Amino acid sequence: MPVGILGRKIGMTQVYDAQGNIHSATVVEAGPCTVLQVKTKDRDGYEAVQLGFDDKISDKDKDRPEDQRKRSRASRAERGHVADLKSKRQKKLAESGVPAVPKAGCEAKRFVREFRVDGETVEVQVGHVVAADSFDGVARVDVIGTSKGRGFTGVMKRHNFSGTCASHGVKKAHRKPGSIGNNTYPSRVWKGKRMAGHFGNERCTSRNLRVLQIDKDNNMIVVEGSIPGPNGGYVMIQRAK
Repeated sequence: MPVGILGRKIGMTQVYDAQGNIHSATVVEAGPCTVLQVKTKDRDGYEAVQLGFDDKISDKDKDRPEDQRKRSRASRAERGHVADLKSKRQKKLAESGVPAVPKAGCEAKRFVREFRVDGETVEVQVGHVVAADSFDGVARVDVIGTSKGRGFTGVMKRHNFSGTCASHGVKKAHRKPGSIGNNTYPSRVWKGKRMAGHFGNERCTSRNLRVLQIDKDNNMIVVEGSIPGPNGGYVMIQRAK
């Protein structure tokens, strides 16, 4: 069973099934992802698999050989997370007998996330590549992403308030929230009161989405319905719970 996969939202389209019914669907570029770390309970306190997606190099360097690429976009810490840089710290740890942590030996990644695998049997190692074909046979998935940021919005858009009435006596208060608290007691506004403020740009999950198609050659997964985030936004895909 797949641990999970990282991807990029391409956009929405329509797909016909075998019976001729049309379904709104979202196309996701899923992988290929490189396994950067395998967390263990003895060493890290929990079990998880860390994946990385989308090489962090400039577009001009993608067609160049690996030894001629300019890696100025990635910091030394990001490069040291995926490759052995022979640093002074690593040499001191090796001299003291501390075993070196295995490295994936790949480019630094833009999108790095972990999938918890507590109690599950995982047959992946550092450096393995996870592609869309790992979801072959999975019927439904959960997609995790960051919703679109809407900035500072009012209560009608943020909380679906109906607004005040539009009768003859209402003057420039049609979209206002109205009263927000009591008078003498408690003489304050309760915490958590629904008011205007920052809307969107939050982690959210679309659960139990049906997998319509899997394009193994192009690493594309088509799921039914919509998923969080804008076109081009990064998402996490895992089998539905």
